[in-house]
Amino acid sequence: MKEEIRLPHIHSDSLTGQELADIMPDDNTISTVADAMKKLGDPSRLRIFWLLCHTEECVIDIAAIVNMTSPAVSHHLRLLKNAGLITSRRDGKEMFYKAADTKLSQALHLIIEQIADITCQGGQTP
Repeated sequence: MKEEIRLPHIHSDSLTGQELADIMPDDNTISTVADAMKKLGDPSRLRIFWLLCHTEECVIDIAAIVNMTSPAVSHHLRLLKNAGLITSRRDGKEMFYKAADTKLSQALHLIIEQIADITCQGGQTP
């Protein structure tokens, strides 16, 4: 049985240390979110992720939109995909990418738009 957590200082009538510990996300969840946020810490990946929240595109078109080389875009796409932020599908010889349909991707998209004060096309929320 785990020993109950007792805080050395009680500053308010809010949750106890044990209550906070009980509702804290597990280590795997924290690591997943931290990894995703690290990946979006790069301006190029952030730009690509935002783009893919709004459309599905191939590498060559993404490269043209963000003014980067295809190999550089491919590198960033691989990292975003490994973090679970985007998905891909093959159509013939081309790969198409879009934001993953997950709570994490949707939440990060919303945060990006709120921080940047951007409204999705048509005023829709992500």
